[in-house]
Amino acid sequence: MSSSNIHATADVADSARIAASSRVWHYAQVRENAALGENCIVGRGAYIGPGVDVGDNCKIQNYALVYEPARLEHGVFIGPAVVLTNDHFPRAINADGSPKSADDWHPVGVHIREGASIGASATCVAPVTIGRWALVGSGSVVVKDVPDFALVVGSPARRVGWVGKAGEPLRREGDKDWICPVSGERYRQTDENTLIEVEN
Repeated sequence: MSSSNIHATADVADSARIAASSRVWHYAQVRENAALGENCIVGRGAYIGPGVDVGDNCKIQNYALVYEPARLEHGVFIGPAVVLTNDHFPRAINADGSPKSADDWHPVGVHIREGASIGASATCVAPVTIGRWALVGSGSVVVKDVPDFALVVGSPARRVGWVGKAGEPLRREGDKDWICPVSGERYRQTDENTLIEVEN
């Protein structure tokens, strides 16, 4: 970890592991035992919880809240003010009125797979998995797993299309085939929730 890549106002735990090529900006907080891979960016005011695992080439934009035990694979984009939750049934107190402690609940996490993007102000309600290269629209509330390459929007989020690795919505070509208008990459839909890459 290079101190030159961590802003003086950032709060980074001594036990956090941050690659020297990554940057942590103003007022961000990176908690104990969190790990950031190569070439990551943590924006102003973002929060990375204890033990959160962030892969290489990830961008976590301003004021995003990534609560433990979230896991971000390589190339994940987290938009501004995104929230990754970690509690099934949140309460401040127990049924008897006593304050809840760490022993009174078991955190559950959000797993975001390679290349996926979460749009600004979206909320992912744990436990959920966001599939490879999927795109969650801004302001959406995700309450169930998102398939690879899916474009989901709304509250609760529903699939409204497919996206390719370039992030652009795919164009249908025939009954089962889809094509990326940017890269020309081809994909095939095998069922309602499954899209696979096809070699050109």
